[in-house]
Amino acid sequence: MDLRQLEYFVAVAEEANFTRAAARLHVVQSAVSTTIKNLERELRTPLLERTPRRVLLTDAGAALLPRAHAALDAVREGADAVGEVRGGLRGTLRLGAIATIGLIDLPVFLGEFHRRHPGVFLQTSAAPSGSRGLIEALLERRLDLAFVSGPGPPPTGVTLTTLATSALDLVVPAAHPLAKRGTVSITELAGLDFVDFPSGYSNRTVADRAFAAASVPHRVAIEITDLTTGVAYVRNGLGVALLPRVALGEEQDIATLTVDDADLEWQFFLAAPSERTPGAASHAMIAMAHEFLWQG
Repeated sequence: MDLRQLEYFVAVAEEANFTRAAARLHVVQSAVSTTIKNLERELRTPLLERTPRRVLLTDAGAALLPRAHAALDAVREGADAVGEVRGGLRGTLRLGAIATIGLIDLPVFLGEFHRRHPGVFLQTSAAPSGSRGLIEALLERRLDLAFVSGPGPPPTGVTLTTLATSALDLVVPAAHPLAKRGTVSITELAGLDFVDFPSGYSNRTVADRAFAAASVPHRVAIEITDLTTGVAYVRNGLGVALLPRVALGEEQDIATLTVDDADLEWQFFLAAPSERTPGAASHAMIAMAHEFLWQG
């Protein structure tokens, strides 16, 4: 076995698909197929079961996967150690981020990281299912770190570093009957049309739990994927919304109210897998996230 064979095997195992694995590795699919076949020939056993819809691990493949991960992690740690001795970080850092996190200007943040660590290749991605999808990508080893948000304890296998905590405030148009109020009860929100994120996004999870706890229906009329769009829908009278107070800033033609009898705490985290040691580049980004976020 060589490291390239292990890298290709891990990519196919994680993607459950040869085409996606080849795209991830930036090679042609035939190279991936040939490399896996050579590895199976050397080990004298099938590692993958090819089906029309997806690729599955055989028992032998399942036994090899954690050891392949360990070998690749060890190589990465060795390269990190040499890079530090030579005076600079090297390697690839795969970062996930929810579409609009409000607390951080991601291009500015990543630009500063690149200036400090030009030898690190940054790959960033979002997930259509929000924080939940990014957590799944971390657990599946498709990401090294992710900016996520959400309520409750961390999922098994993930370590969360808290970067900010905020309440979700009720946002209404300036002309709304509730606009002159400072606070509101969650029971008063029954029957209102809400602008909210899809299921799986942390804002939606926090809101759904609060409404369920109060036995109040949560009627979502419009689904969004970023805060700015949500505020615009509210401003134009298409609904009300529950959005993080810390990310709202000074907005025109809307009013914000505190829901005083519901648990609407929203948290913002940097998430990392707890079952593998973060590389030097990950450590550097974690440290910079604290520094960068709290400057404002």
